[in-house]
Amino acid sequence: MPTLRWRVLAIITAAAVLVAACGDSDDDEGDVSADTTEAGAETTAAPETSAAETTAAPETTGGTDTTGGAAGGGGAGDGELKIGYLLPQTGALSAIIDALLKPIEMGVEEINAAGGQVSLTGADDGTDPAVGSTAVDGLLADNVDGIIGAAASSVTLAVIDKVTGSQVVQCSGSNTGSSLTTYPDDGFYFRTAPPDNLQSLALADVMTEDGATNIAVVHRNDEYGAGFGEELAAAAEANGLTVAAMIGYDPDATSFDAEITQIVDAGVDAVAAITFAEGAALMQGMIEAGVGPADVQIYVADGFKDNVSADAVDPNNLAVLEGVRGTAPSSAPPNGEATFGERLEAFAPGTPTIFSAHKYDCLIVMVLASEIAGTDDASVWVAEMSGVTQGGTKCSRYEECSALVAEGEDIDYDGASGPLEFIEAGEPGAGVYDVFEYDAEGTPVTESQAEVVDS
Repeated sequence: MPTLRWRVLAIITAAAVLVAACGDSDDDEGDVSADTTEAGAETTAAPETSAAETTAAPETTGGTDTTGGAAGGGGAGDGELKIGYLLPQTGALSAIIDALLKPIEMGVEEINAAGGQVSLTGADDGTDPAVGSTAVDGLLADNVDGIIGAAASSVTLAVIDKVTGSQVVQCSGSNTGSSLTTYPDDGFYFRTAPPDNLQSLALADVMTEDGATNIAVVHRNDEYGAGFGEELAAAAEANGLTVAAMIGYDPDATSFDAEITQIVDAGVDAVAAITFAEGAALMQGMIEAGVGPADVQIYVADGFKDNVSADAVDPNNLAVLEGVRGTAPSSAPPNGEATFGERLEAFAPGTPTIFSAHKYDCLIVMVLASEIAGTDDASVWVAEMSGVTQGGTKCSRYEECSALVAEGEDIDYDGASGPLEFIEAGEPGAGVYDVFEYDAEGTPVTESQAEVVDS
C-alpha cells in the first residue's frame, strides 16, 4: 500500500457530530445546514460601535509602509476601521447564515469589549455572483476597509476584482476553490479555510486505506466540484488507485440517469460524490440502479455532508446512508483555540460551527493587522495580514494578542481554526479534516481527524 499523506491527530469516540439538515446549495461551499435567521433579515451590527481610531501598536512589524498607496482603499485612513461582510442571507446557502455570521458578530463584540474599536456592516450575496457583485458595490460605496466573504468561491470570483482593485482587503473563511490560490489579487485576498487540493489528499487517503482500487468520481461542474474532483482523481492515482470514470454534471440538473449509467458501466468498487443538496437525488438514483451505499462504498465531502440529510434521501429509512464515509474541514480542530466552541454556544446557542472558526479568524487577523500598522487604511495594513499569522510571540485570543501589539511585540496568532501560518498565497498551508461515517440513524459521526500539509 502506498504511503499515506495524512496523519491522524485524534480519535474521537462515537460522539455524534453535526447532523446535516435539508438545505439547498447552488455554489461552492458545503456548509452545515441548520435552523437559521430568516433569509433576507436585517443584518446585526456590533453594539454601539463608533467611528473612532483603531487601537494601534506604536510601530509596525514586518510590513512595508505604503502610506498614501491607493485611490479607493476603503476608508483610506479616515479614523474608523469598518469591516463589511458579504454573506448569503438569501439564496441557496441562506440556510447556513448563522454559522457564517454569528462568529463575526461575536468577534466584534469581544473586540470592542476589550477596548478595540471596529464597526460592522453587511450585505447579502444572494448565493449568486450577480447579486454578490451588486452587493459589493454598496459595501465599497460605504467605504469599508475590509470585507469578510463571500461564502462561495464562485461569488468571490465574481467580486474579487472589484474588491482588491479598490485596495480593500478581502478574507473568506469558507472559500475552498483551488483556483483562488493563484488568482491575481494584488495581495489583497486572503482566506482562512484551506483549499480543496488539501482535502482531496485527505479523502484519497481515506479511500486508499479502506482498500478501494477502482473508483468513479462524480462531481458538480462548477468551481467547487470540478476543481475538487480533478484534484481527488490525481491524488487517488498517485496513491495507486485506478480512476475508471470522471463524471461531471450540470449543478442545476434534476435527473442523473446518464451519470448513473456511467457509474454502473464502469464497474467500480467505490464512488466519490462531490455534490451539494442535489446529492440527495443523485443518491436516490444510485440506489435504484444498484450502486448505492448498500452495494458500493460511497465517499462524500463537506458539500454533501452539510446539505443532504438521510431523510432527504429516504424519509422512511434513516439508515439509507449507513456506511457512507467522507471528509470535511474540521469544525473543532484539535489545534484550534480551545474555548471558541463554548464561547460561540454561549453567544448564539445552537449555531452550527462548520467554517465558523474560519470566519471568526478572518475578523481577528484583519483587526490585528490594522492595529500593528497603526492605521485603518487597508492599503497600509494589508502588508501585515500574513505576518499576524507567523513568527513572533504566540497568542490565541484578541485581547491577549492586542496587548502584545500595544507593547510593540511581533505576534503569531494561532486562532480558533488552528495555526494559520499563511503561505505566500495568503492562505493556510495545512488543513485539518474530520473523517466521518454515517451511522444507522443517518448521522455523520467523526471517527478521527487528519492533518494535511501542503508540500
